[in-house]
Amino acid sequence: MRWRGAPGPVVTHHDAVPNAFSGGIEAADTTCAYTIVYGTEKTGTFTGMELLDGSVDGRRGTFVVEERGSFSARGSVHCVFEVVPGSATGELAGLRGAGEFTAEPGSPSVPYTFVYDFG
Repeated sequence: MRWRGAPGPVVTHHDAVPNAFSGGIEAADTTCAYTIVYGTEKTGTFTGMELLDGSVDGRRGTFVVEERGSFSARGSVHCVFEVVPGSATGELAGLRGAGEFTAEPGSPSVPYTFVYDFG
């Protein structure tokens, strides 16, 4: 994407953003595909889908989360996410839940909250 001082918002996408979760969710090497709307050169909002293959409190399987968030000119990112209904497999079948995180620039890890149940 080239910004070039566009007079309005710019829509773009960025694939293959790698993440890893530890704690209640254990999932290494996840990838999220995002659609991003830049309001300015350094600020904007995003939506994305992320496939997690791992475990939640020891139960193994896969599930998808839908992510929505924003990023600021100073580089912080705030994101809320929700398990896509019906996406959980294996021992995670029936998983429902939502969470959020705020990532600050330069932070080596990001704490998150995740409230869930197995229906």
